Amino acid sequence: MADPSNEEKTAEGLPPLHGTALVLLTIAVAFSTFMEVLDMTIVNVAVPHIAGSLGVSASEGTWTISSYSLASAIMQPLTGWIARRFGEVKTFVFSVFLFVVFSMMCGLATSMPMLVIARLMQGAGSGPMVALSLTLLLASYPKAKQGIALALWAMTVVVAPIFGPILGGYLTDNFSWPWIFYINLPVGIAAGAITWSLLRKRETKTFQTPIDVVGLVLLVAGVGCLQFMLDNGNDHDWFSSPMITTLGLIALVCLVFLVVWELHAKHPVIDLSLFRQRNFTVGVTALSLGMFAFFGINVVFPLWLQTTLGYTATWAGLATAPVGILAFLLSPVLGRNMHKLELRAVVTFSFIMFAATSYWFSTFDSSASFSSLVLPRFVMGIAIPCFFIPLNQIYLAGLPADQIASASGLANFFRTLGSSVSTAVTVTLWQHRGILHHATLSEYVAPSNPAATQVLQGLRHGGFGQTQALGIADQLVNREALTLAVNDIFWMCTVLFVLLIPVLWFAKPPFGSAGGAVGH
Repeated sequence: MADPSNEEKTAEGLPPLHGTALVLLTIAVAFSTFMEVLDMTIVNVAVPHIAGSLGVSASEGTWTISSYSLASAIMQPLTGWIARRFGEVKTFVFSVFLFVVFSMMCGLATSMPMLVIARLMQGAGSGPMVALSLTLLLASYPKAKQGIALALWAMTVVVAPIFGPILGGYLTDNFSWPWIFYINLPVGIAAGAITWSLLRKRETKTFQTPIDVVGLVLLVAGVGCLQFMLDNGNDHDWFSSPMITTLGLIALVCLVFLVVWELHAKHPVIDLSLFRQRNFTVGVTALSLGMFAFFGINVVFPLWLQTTLGYTATWAGLATAPVGILAFLLSPVLGRNMHKLELRAVVTFSFIMFAATSYWFSTFDSSASFSSLVLPRFVMGIAIPCFFIPLNQIYLAGLPADQIASASGLANFFRTLGSSVSTAVTVTLWQHRGILHHATLSEYVAPSNPAATQVLQGLRHGGFGQTQALGIADQLVNREALTLAVNDIFWMCTVLFVLLIPVLWFAKPPFGSAGGAVGH
């Protein structure tokens, strides 16, 4: 090992970590990121159980996903300001503590409002935690190995979707849904304790900058109204409802004023000047829109399996999870070879693979077997590391060390907002397209249609009355309608992935290594 006195120093004038300390920190930080991504995906398969347990509809159950995303989205762009004010290490450890406490509160919730509030607070803890996990890793690794740090960080984002659906399904079916939140407690406590013990003497410099109250109010009001509008729009028939229209107008006005205010504020709460960097703008645009399509698939797929095809939460999890296998295996390989690759071509490849597998999904009918559904999920795994890892490097390229926390926070904000909007939009679209397809298919259930008449006669011969036979026929029609609707969602995602490919090529090399982001 080289003599630390001769090595490069971190921004705080200390040598990078080595050996056991670096391994322990990597594990602690990786597990904190793992928890955050896990808590986005673990709830997906448990939504029907949570909804049933708390006496709400499945669409209301998705509030448990979007409320978490909303709070996380609000806190992520604030990460840079909070870290400068209190220090990166203290902010990270406190965020982990907040996340753990409210994970416990989620498990103890006895009503939907209680659960949504606890998920909001849990999301508020997760926002700075994820953005700073990357910052702390890059700051603690030697510059030559920062590409590996970036790959390890991205790999935890990739591994969580393997375990999330399976773990969520297993715990929900065999114990009860609160356990999907309780498992965060030992992991979070260990991650916070290890990080604090290793990094408390490496705290970053703090600056007593005043809080941008106007910017903060505009951010919370704008993003809050936008999310509430997206969550409730479907139930209130969107803009025919005065409440939804009002929320939409407030969101629009607040977010427009937020951009104008932050560009001219002396101490902005969000550093929008980052968007003057071409690579940051291109990287974040591709990341957030790509995440919109990717997360949409991940939300409607398990919902369709459980509500339409009759899968249990465990089997829906097992069908969803293979997406992470190839991603887990390829991430370290990609991280080690990043400097040799044309990153725009790597992300282009990922979008082509995403588009191909999304189209593959759009061809399935309601009789699709488990093995036929698992195969495209497995193949889709190739695309995930080629999506996350290079885009993280593209948007960080050329940024000085003191902007990494702000850049990471802002990029994660758009990634999370993409996920949050995707949940609301895809579930709404699925329901609307389902109703449309149901109306179209119902026209064929008529006496003039020999096939329909034959099915109804067969049911009556089986001992069912006329009303019962029509009821069963309606269930069959509904099953096919929702399957056609989910195919429409997959087709939409296919088109979006293809349209994103030209955007990538506006990024301008060189992208350097991850170390390039900290002054290389």
